[in-house]
Amino acid sequence: MRYLPLTGEDRSDMLARIGVAGIDDLFADIPAHVRLDKPVDLPSRKGEQEVARDLGRLAARNVPAGSVPFFVGCGAYKHHVPATVDHLIQRSEFLTSYTPYQPEISQGTLQYLFEFQTQVAILTGMDVANASMYDGSTGCSEAVLMAHRITRRRKAILSGGLHPHYAAVVRTQSAMASDDVVTLAPDVGATENLLDSIDASVSCVVVQTPDVFGNLRDLTAIAEKCHANGALLIAVFTEAVSLGALRSPGSMGADIVVGEGQSIGNALNFGGPYVGLFATRQKYVRQMPGRLCGQTVDAEGERGFVLTLSTREQHIRRDKATSNICTNSGLCCLAFTIHMTLLGEAGLTRLARINHANAVALADMLAGVKGVEVLNATYFNEFTIRVSGKAADVVEKLAQKGVLGGVPVSRLLPGAGLDDLLVVASTEVNTDEDRASFVAALREFL
Repeated sequence: MRYLPLTGEDRSDMLARIGVAGIDDLFADIPAHVRLDKPVDLPSRKGEQEVARDLGRLAARNVPAGSVPFFVGCGAYKHHVPATVDHLIQRSEFLTSYTPYQPEISQGTLQYLFEFQTQVAILTGMDVANASMYDGSTGCSEAVLMAHRITRRRKAILSGGLHPHYAAVVRTQSAMASDDVVTLAPDVGATENLLDSIDASVSCVVVQTPDVFGNLRDLTAIAEKCHANGALLIAVFTEAVSLGALRSPGSMGADIVVGEGQSIGNALNFGGPYVGLFATRQKYVRQMPGRLCGQTVDAEGERGFVLTLSTREQHIRRDKATSNICTNSGLCCLAFTIHMTLLGEAGLTRLARINHANAVALADMLAGVKGVEVLNATYFNEFTIRVSGKAADVVEKLAQKGVLGGVPVSRLLPGAGLDDLLVVASTEVNTDEDRASFVAALREFL
């Protein structure tokens, strides 16, 4: 009982205070089909050396992203992270700092969060940005809730080009409040007619660009239709580097912009931790979730930083909070800020151009492979191809040849009838040799 000090009587008292009959009642909101009906098939105990050996054996079955040609994207991208970034974030004053609950003694943390917010606002073309969300998907769901608060409506329209994981998080969050979420059919070619879905009952429309299939979208007409009907446009991105080449969402009329910042300063890390970016218009700042760092001057006129618009309700009066996300993913957004500072505007633009050029080169090569069709008319560094057969099988065969060739759409949208589609990403880390290996392997299989 060293690690489980509660007695059976303690547990009974706690359950009675909560008002449930048993432990299982605490999991009632989790669908039965995703709950385990028996313990995980693992040994009850093993020695430390045995555990280390077994885990090492399991880890050896992975194919690390940096060990083979890598063309996987769909929300998590392999980019070069300068050694300077890792060196700086591992300094003890950064590595051990967390949420600035005592802002008056957290000037260093507040300053880099202020710089982070400034960079995000500039990148997205918006007025203000917060001190980050957990990741892009939770930022997306928070944006929908924010739109509901502003418009006093409870209906969200999700584009068919929105990443399915982002859409799933929105639906999960919305289900708890019985909000209405309309998810449009998968839109491989960016041909959906969103305008006809917008009327006076809609709170917000959520559109991703580049979308999950890689298509670039002009949001201007959608923004105009939203505003004419009193709704908000939420623009989403999963590839932050694209902001170095494309029109900003703010310049196209977006009211809230959310996305994933992993591409800048943060490695893949097997899926996390990542850092969500969130920006909006000045007039909506008081409805923005999370916290905001501001700049001021102290009593002696010296520059200083403050934690502002972080209502105390977010910590203790949860029913009054705009959001109960109470972290700022501090180390991840510091890595983002350091990398962005190293790049500068010219460096980010150059990085974005290299990404696009690499993707164009790969798309041209793949278009020459029999059994492959490139579907996109426009894209940044990611696009969708149709292959003969099942894309999931192709990916497995490519992996056996030492190439990680992309994400099968069937993995994101099972049962949607898109089993022959493969989403491929090509960033600055891909070389001519990598692309040649990919194409050669595909030719062999197709």
